[in-house]
Amino acid sequence: MLPLAERQGAFAAALFDPRRPIPAGCVGPDRKPDAKRFDVYRNNVIVSLTEALLESYPAVHRILGEECFRALAPLYIRECPPSSPVLLEYGASIPDFLTRIEALESLPYLRDVARIERAWLEAYHAPEAAPLDPATLTRVLHDRPGEVCFTLHPSLRIIRSSFPALSIWRMNIAGGVPGPVDLEAGGEDVLIVRPQADVEVRNAPLGGAELLVALGRGKSLDQAAEAALVVAPSFELAEHLTVLLSAGVFVGWHRPTGEG
Repeated sequence: MLPLAERQGAFAAALFDPRRPIPAGCVGPDRKPDAKRFDVYRNNVIVSLTEALLESYPAVHRILGEECFRALAPLYIRECPPSSPVLLEYGASIPDFLTRIEALESLPYLRDVARIERAWLEAYHAPEAAPLDPATLTRVLHDRPGEVCFTLHPSLRIIRSSFPALSIWRMNIAGGVPGPVDLEAGGEDVLIVRPQADVEVRNAPLGGAELLVALGRGKSLDQAAEAALVVAPSFELAEHLTVLLSAGVFVGWHRPTGEG
């Protein structure tokens, strides 16, 4: 008899590939191989994972339509079967998978809409952390503000898109109303964070994504502002900090010297 790990591997391979024969040992009451019973189990797994993808990507589902989404889901499931028993982790590679489907080339923004949805899900399940209160931030920035380094909220996600992906996402979530979108109008950067109970999705002004990425890499406020100014020469740091504070993006701070 094959070792347990090999038997489990063969079982999983057959489960996600209908071209494979049923695994050894899968028998019916008559102790004979029972392909029909295994096909029922195989189908139930595909259906369950399809429903999980529908829950994770409601806007992509709405854009593609029911029939198209359900036709693509088994292709993805067989190409990328679950690698974790935690179901909410499944589907992380859907954005890249969509770019490989030739029939979807007319929807170049779809990958970024899917990235927003994945970031929303990750933010929702991210660890809790208390945002800095305005009084603390005011005190911190009073003395040598440019030297300050910030700790960002663990739920924070930044999505940069060359398409109006945020606008398209908003049109296709619950309560949204689809309408015409000018794909040549320019891209949108998206800030996603869950400072309290609800996930907040905001448009990040030009340069804002660069600022946050730099801060996330441990850069000081001055260094992060320089990164923002490269892409947005008119970037207003004070104005943007007010927006970030209201969004609950900052949870801690320190100075490079260790002061604080």
